[in-house]
Amino acid sequence: MSNLSKDLIQELRSKTGVSVMVIKKALDKAGGDIRKALEFLKDEASIVASKKSDRETKAGIIQSYLHGGRIGVLVKLSCETDFVAKNAEFQNVAREIAMQIASSEAEDVRSLMKEQYIRNPSMTISQYLKEAIGKFGENIEISDFHKLEL
Repeated sequence: MSNLSKDLIQELRSKTGVSVMVIKKALDKAGGDIRKALEFLKDEASIVASKKSDRETKAGIIQSYLHGGRIGVLVKLSCETDFVAKNAEFQNVAREIAMQIASSEAEDVRSLMKEQYIRNPSMTISQYLKEAIGKFGENIEISDFHKLEL
Protein backbone atom coordinates (compact mmCIF):
# COMPACT_ATOMS: atom_id res chain seq x y z
CA MET A 1 0.00 0.00 0.00
CA SER A 2 1.45 3.36 -0.97
CA ASN A 3 1.75 6.35 1.34
CA LEU A 4 -0.84 8.15 -0.77
CA SER A 5 -3.45 5.47 -0.17
CA LYS A 6 -2.53 5.32 3.54
CA ASP A 7 -3.02 9.08 3.74
CA LEU A 8 -6.38 8.83 1.94
CA ILE A 9 -7.49 6.04 4.28
CA GLN A 10 -6.47 8.07 7.35
CA GLU A 11 -8.25 11.17 6.01
CA LEU A 12 -11.48 9.29 5.34
CA ARG A 13 -11.25 7.51 8.69
CA SER A 14 -10.91 10.82 10.53
CA LYS A 15 -13.86 12.29 8.61
CA THR A 16 -16.20 9.33 8.92
CA GLY A 17 -15.02 7.08 11.74
CA VAL A 18 -15.90 3.94 9.75
CA SER A 19 -13.65 0.90 9.63
CA VAL A 20 -10.52 0.74 7.50
CA MET A 21 -11.92 -2.17 5.48
CA VAL A 22 -15.06 -0.20 4.54
CA ILE A 23 -12.90 2.81 3.61
CA LYS A 24 -10.66 0.63 1.42
CA LYS A 25 -13.75 -0.74 -0.32
CA ALA A 26 -15.07 2.80 -0.89
CA LEU A 27 -11.74 4.00 -2.28
CA ASP A 28 -11.52 0.97 -4.59
CA LYS A 29 -15.02 1.60 -5.95
CA ALA A 30 -14.24 5.32 -6.34
CA GLY A 31 -10.92 4.71 -8.11
CA GLY A 32 -9.05 6.59 -5.38
CA ASP A 33 -11.24 9.72 -5.66
CA ILE A 34 -11.91 10.88 -2.10
CA ARG A 35 -15.12 12.79 -3.00
CA LYS A 36 -16.60 9.77 -4.74
CA ALA A 37 -15.55 7.59 -1.83
CA LEU A 38 -17.34 9.91 0.61
CA GLU A 39 -20.49 9.69 -1.51
CA PHE A 40 -20.22 5.91 -1.55
CA LEU A 41 -19.85 5.89 2.25
CA LYS A 42 -22.95 8.10 2.63
CA ASP A 43 -24.93 5.75 0.40
CA GLU A 44 -23.67 2.75 2.38
CA ALA A 45 -24.71 4.42 5.66
CA SER A 46 -28.26 4.83 4.31
CA ILE A 47 -28.38 1.19 3.24
CA VAL A 48 -27.08 0.00 6.61
CA ALA A 49 -29.56 2.25 8.43
CA SER A 50 -32.53 0.91 6.47
CA LYS A 51 -31.46 -2.69 7.18
CA LYS A 52 -31.18 -2.01 10.91
CA SER A 53 -34.32 0.13 11.31
CA ASP A 54 -36.45 -2.82 12.47
CA ARG A 55 -34.08 -3.78 15.27
CA GLU A 56 -35.23 -3.05 18.80
CA THR A 57 -33.38 -0.33 20.71
CA LYS A 58 -33.29 -1.51 24.33
CA ALA A 59 -30.24 0.49 25.50
CA GLY A 60 -29.09 4.08 25.21
CA ILE A 61 -28.44 7.20 27.23
CA ILE A 62 -30.15 10.33 28.40
CA GLN A 63 -28.00 13.34 27.54
CA SER A 64 -28.42 16.84 28.95
CA TYR A 65 -27.31 20.15 27.52
CA LEU A 66 -27.50 23.62 29.07
CA HIS A 67 -27.02 26.73 26.98
CA GLY A 68 -26.19 29.89 28.89
CA GLY A 69 -28.41 28.98 31.82
CA ARG A 70 -31.44 29.94 29.73
CA ILE A 71 -32.08 26.79 27.69
CA GLY A 72 -31.98 23.23 28.97
CA VAL A 73 -32.40 20.04 26.94
CA LEU A 74 -32.79 16.37 27.80
CA VAL A 75 -32.64 13.88 24.94
CA LYS A 76 -33.10 10.11 25.06
CA LEU A 77 -30.90 8.51 22.39
CA SER A 78 -31.56 4.79 22.07
CA CYS A 79 -29.39 2.03 20.62
CA GLU A 80 -29.32 -1.75 20.65
CA THR A 81 -26.60 -2.50 23.22
CA ASP A 82 -24.96 -1.08 26.33
CA PHE A 83 -21.63 -1.56 24.58
CA VAL A 84 -22.51 1.20 22.09
CA ALA A 85 -24.31 3.33 24.70
CA LYS A 86 -21.11 3.49 26.77
CA ASN A 87 -18.99 4.48 23.77
CA ALA A 88 -17.66 8.06 24.01
CA GLU A 89 -18.39 8.70 20.33
CA PHE A 90 -22.03 7.62 20.79
CA GLN A 91 -22.29 9.94 23.79
CA ASN A 92 -20.91 12.73 21.62
CA VAL A 93 -23.66 12.04 19.04
CA ALA A 94 -26.20 12.43 21.85
CA ARG A 95 -24.62 15.73 22.92
CA GLU A 96 -24.66 17.01 19.32
CA ILE A 97 -28.35 16.17 19.06
CA ALA A 98 -29.07 17.88 22.40
CA MET A 99 -27.28 21.03 21.13
CA GLN A 100 -29.33 20.81 17.93
CA ILE A 101 -32.53 20.70 19.97
CA ALA A 102 -31.42 23.74 21.99
CA SER A 103 -31.22 25.76 18.78
CA SER A 104 -34.33 24.20 17.28
CA GLU A 105 -37.99 25.10 17.08
CA ALA A 106 -38.96 21.43 16.64
CA GLU A 107 -41.66 20.23 18.98
CA ASP A 108 -41.36 16.51 18.26
CA VAL A 109 -38.88 13.95 16.97
CA ARG A 110 -40.47 13.80 13.50
CA SER A 111 -39.99 17.53 12.86
CA LEU A 112 -36.49 17.44 14.39
CA MET A 113 -35.42 14.71 11.96
CA LYS A 114 -36.22 17.00 8.99
CA GLU A 115 -34.12 19.92 10.25
CA GLN A 116 -30.74 20.87 8.87
CA TYR A 117 -27.92 19.78 11.14
CA ILE A 118 -26.38 22.93 12.69
CA ARG A 119 -22.80 21.72 12.27
CA ASN A 120 -23.31 20.70 8.62
CA PRO A 121 -26.31 22.36 6.92
CA SER A 122 -25.87 20.12 3.87
CA MET A 123 -27.39 17.25 5.88
CA THR A 124 -30.50 16.74 7.97
CA ILE A 125 -30.62 15.26 11.46
CA SER A 126 -32.05 12.13 9.85
CA GLN A 127 -28.96 11.86 7.64
CA TYR A 128 -26.70 12.54 10.64
CA LEU A 129 -28.33 9.62 12.48
CA LYS A 130 -27.95 7.36 9.44
CA GLU A 131 -24.23 8.10 9.43
CA ALA A 132 -24.08 7.22 13.13
CA ILE A 133 -25.94 3.95 12.46
CA GLY A 134 -23.42 3.11 9.75
CA LYS A 135 -20.54 3.97 12.07
CA PHE A 136 -21.75 1.97 15.09
CA GLY A 137 -23.48 -0.85 13.21
CA GLU A 138 -26.59 -0.62 15.36
CA ASN A 139 -30.03 0.91 15.06
CA ILE A 140 -30.06 4.32 16.74
CA GLU A 141 -33.08 6.52 17.32
CA ILE A 142 -34.06 9.67 19.13
CA SER A 143 -36.73 8.27 21.42
CA ASP A 144 -37.76 11.49 23.14
CA PHE A 145 -36.62 14.96 24.09
CA HIS A 146 -37.64 17.84 26.32
CA LYS A 147 -36.58 21.45 26.07
CA LEU A 148 -36.98 24.14 28.74
CA GLU A 149 -36.49 27.85 28.11
CA LEU A 150 -36.60 30.93 30.28
